[in-house]
Amino acid sequence: MKSSKRPAENKPVATDSPASFAQARWPMLLGLFLFAFVLLEVYRPALSGPFLFDDVYLPFMIPNFAQNPLRDWVQGVRPTLQVTYWLNYRLFGLDSYYFHIVNLVLHAVAGYFVWLVARKLLSYVKLESAALNIYSAFAAAVFLLHPLQSESVAYVASRSEVLSGLFFLIAWAAFLYRQEAAIRFSEVILVFTFFLFAITSKEHTAVLPAVLLLTDYFFNPGFTFEGIRKNWRIYAPIIGGSVLGAVVIFKVVLARSTSAGFGMKDLTPLDYFYTQLRSIVTYLRLFFLPAGQNIDYDVPLSHSLGDHLSWLCLLILLALTAAAWIYRKQFPLAAYGFLLFLIFLAPTSSFVPIRDVLVERRMYLPIFALTLCVIDVLRRRNFATTALAGALSVVCVFLAFLSWQRNYVWSSPIPLWKDSVANSPAKYRPRFQLAYAYYQAGQCADATQQYAEAAKLTAQPTHELYADWALAADCANKPGEALSRLEDAIRLEQNAHVWAMMGMVRAKQGDYDRALEALAQGEKINPRYAMIYAYRGNIHMARKEWDAAVAEYQKAVSIEPNEANARQGLDKALAIQKRAAEKKAAAAAAKP
Repeated sequence: MKSSKRPAENKPVATDSPASFAQARWPMLLGLFLFAFVLLEVYRPALSGPFLFDDVYLPFMIPNFAQNPLRDWVQGVRPTLQVTYWLNYRLFGLDSYYFHIVNLVLHAVAGYFVWLVARKLLSYVKLESAALNIYSAFAAAVFLLHPLQSESVAYVASRSEVLSGLFFLIAWAAFLYRQEAAIRFSEVILVFTFFLFAITSKEHTAVLPAVLLLTDYFFNPGFTFEGIRKNWRIYAPIIGGSVLGAVVIFKVVLARSTSAGFGMKDLTPLDYFYTQLRSIVTYLRLFFLPAGQNIDYDVPLSHSLGDHLSWLCLLILLALTAAAWIYRKQFPLAAYGFLLFLIFLAPTSSFVPIRDVLVERRMYLPIFALTLCVIDVLRRRNFATTALAGALSVVCVFLAFLSWQRNYVWSSPIPLWKDSVANSPAKYRPRFQLAYAYYQAGQCADATQQYAEAAKLTAQPTHELYADWALAADCANKPGEALSRLEDAIRLEQNAHVWAMMGMVRAKQGDYDRALEALAQGEKINPRYAMIYAYRGNIHMARKEWDAAVAEYQKAVSIEPNEANARQGLDKALAIQKRAAEKKAAAAAAKP
């Protein structure tokens, strides 16, 4: 008689399930509360910070666009990300605090799923219960508190990293916590759904199939292809979906981008690959020694393996990869973690050129992978439970302190760019951004000094540099310097904005005729530039030509209804015009 039992290979995976955590409910809740409190304190310096750098190019910052319906927001390759921005804006408006808070909440939830994934992976190496609890909590804490995470969490524009990472982790956890070794179709749908959310938040999460394949090879049941064969139900659709996604990324995203892809003639795939060898080694160093962090690293390109010791970095990575493979059975978590680290970085650190060759936010998920390597080394030492928990707590406190310091840097533009200038003194962009930050803060003399330094760092200054420099000089009450910089800008490009600024500066000096000539030049270039008419209105106001001032302001407002200076000028001119008319009428009525 045949047994009614299922075959042995269909037995549930011998790991904890979420339901088994019920006995530790209160310690878990206490731990989650502690993590939440620590996270809030660590990120508090950045929470009240303004929108920074690329934040100002996000959809909700575009005038008149933010009020558009949701369908207009999601017409891109990252619709899931845009939905979160849309909700943020609809609920809280343009208050940057709530955009930062949402980032932090998403990061905290991602930390919870890191804990779940860590528990499952650690259970495969047969850790005892106490050690498993300590190490899984440590993995989550490092993920939540490492200072390299500051850019992903404190930078609103990096929500794509946090959100895509969260959905990636949920999909990964759904795969790991399947009920049987061979995944069911219902579980495939669950994994695929969150994978879709991840990849429509940021494209680099397309590596999920590689992560699942690596996981099955290492742990299902261990160093065979048996688990991969059993899980054909998920690999067939998810790999197909990834291939389709890759085609979309290459043909739509990279083809249109000016900062990534194969269209950048000054950054070839080979140059990028040689440079990334150094970047990956730097990421490793930053994980273990997070010193010299920077929003804008100054990394010179390597055009061959001989440039900047790229050959040595290649040898280091090859040696570590070979060691991971050779010792995969003796050190399964470490080998798995290092290969996972390389997989996570593959979309941004391989052959596909990206203008910024080293960016801290790319370490959002790789931090967890490298933590597994650390845990595998530590678990082989015979530490007492109390000593282990205490030592790892000290490490987490130290990371929290470093992260708090890093988040203070993210609290406003000036400390952020001063820090970057200190770490990249020879790079143009940080110096330019620091100058602009000083100008926005009203520290105009400092701004002009930094613009002058920025000009020395580029062989080809742009008209934008000279125009911004002129604004700072005008603000610092240096009209001569402002006019000189505007002349420099005009020599580079005939621009309505620059001519309008020229008119504005000359008008402030009382040189109205030459100011009007400059504004006329700007009008010839772009008759739809509203500030030309606003500045012209100011000149007529200074000359007490009320009717002419009203006409100019009205034209400016008709072009740009939200232009505050033009509206204020129009209101003032209309009021004066009205008073003048009333006075004239009263005088006429008083005549016999």
